[in-house]
Amino acid sequence: MKRTLYLKLLLGYVIFGILSFLTIATFTAYMALLHIEEDTISSMYRESNLLAGSYASNYYQGTMTLEDITSHLQSVATYLDADIWLVSTDGSILINTSPNAVAKNTIEGFDISDFGTKYYQKGTFFDTFSEKTLSVFSPVTIKYKVRGYLMVHKPISDLIDLKNGFLDISYMTLAIIFLCAFVMLGLFTFTVYLPIRKITNAAKDYSEGNFDTKINIRSNDEIGYLAGSFNYMATELSTLEEDQRKFIANVSHDFRSPLTSIKGYIEAIMDGTIPHEMQDKYLNIILFETERLNKLTQSMLELNKYGTKGSIMDITSFDINHTIKMVVQSFEGTCKQKKISFELILTGEESFVSADISKIQQVLYNLIDNAIKFSHPGSSITIETTEKNDKVFISVKDAGIGIPKDSIKKIWERFYKTDLSRGKDKKGTGLGLAIVKEIISAHNENINVISTEGVGTEFIFTLPLTRQEADL
Repeated sequence: MKRTLYLKLLLGYVIFGILSFLTIATFTAYMALLHIEEDTISSMYRESNLLAGSYASNYYQGTMTLEDITSHLQSVATYLDADIWLVSTDGSILINTSPNAVAKNTIEGFDISDFGTKYYQKGTFFDTFSEKTLSVFSPVTIKYKVRGYLMVHKPISDLIDLKNGFLDISYMTLAIIFLCAFVMLGLFTFTVYLPIRKITNAAKDYSEGNFDTKINIRSNDEIGYLAGSFNYMATELSTLEEDQRKFIANVSHDFRSPLTSIKGYIEAIMDGTIPHEMQDKYLNIILFETERLNKLTQSMLELNKYGTKGSIMDITSFDINHTIKMVVQSFEGTCKQKKISFELILTGEESFVSADISKIQQVLYNLIDNAIKFSHPGSSITIETTEKNDKVFISVKDAGIGIPKDSIKKIWERFYKTDLSRGKDKKGTGLGLAIVKEIISAHNENINVISTEGVGTEFIFTLPLTRQEADL
């Protein structure tokens, strides 16, 4: 079996890790640096405006000495971790909080218009710094005239270090997420993939006809339900396969016997083994066997009507008591031969049910025919109807040989015959009760059997009771 599903999961896991790392290393790094720069520029500009409007203005107004302002600016520079300059309009550096960082006292080529419309720039600030620096300025205005500029400088490397610290946290978070994803992958492997693999292996065995394989999954979820369904399906398929073998064996047996008889008698007539004066006797036997084959074929066609899609039902309301009486009359000749009598115990003059009358007639015919077949000469067959809970219970009871206990559950199977029936009945097809079961099931009703060997058998089925009378 190709393990493509798990390989796809692992590949997806690896791709997820790579894409996440690349996203943080590129997009997140870029956006983080951009955000830090914007935030730092805003903070530096706010401080430069404050310093320009207070300390620097006091210097130009003569209220504070240069030394006093320098002391205050150095304190602020330490707090901001930046360099603060006070620069005159011609580029002379009046105050520098970090004099060791810049040897020059004059900025060559200084032109504030180089800032353009922005109040900051990134670079070496007129080649003053040896590394890339973020510079923010605020003009010092006295009586609407610019007297100088208060500038705040911060190395870009400080911002990059801050960004890298943020990325380190992001990478650690990603590692934790990746570890959690690995744990989830492990859980998925044990709770989903391995059970699915078991189900797939079992399905492969089933496709090869090996229905003994069982899926040992006990989880109380969809996969456990699926495994249980597969196990049930395997059991049903195994039973179906066994039923098919029995069906073919029974069909072969029931067709082979009459065909062998027909072939043998015809050959005997043709080659003269059977004399002319005895041919009528054996032709009647051939006719009997032919009728037996015809009955078997008709029963199989009838039973085939009740498939997975069911049979089309012509549901009407009719008097079940009247129907029972009519079916019983059709057995008058057979009953006289075996001296069997009927006892009808019917509820009321009429009892209307809702069903397909032709199919219920067939059910009654098959059950009564079965009862006569296994009843002792001179015995009685009781047919009774009882109304209860909007149902009519119809009972067909004989006092015949009964059904062996180990055969009770098998009598509904197609072509099934008990050993007793095989000895007594040569006309039976073994399909009568199977047809009865299918018809009652098609009506969404139930049929049960009670039997004691040597005492008799009783079949009881139900039909829905209706109070609406119909014309018969």
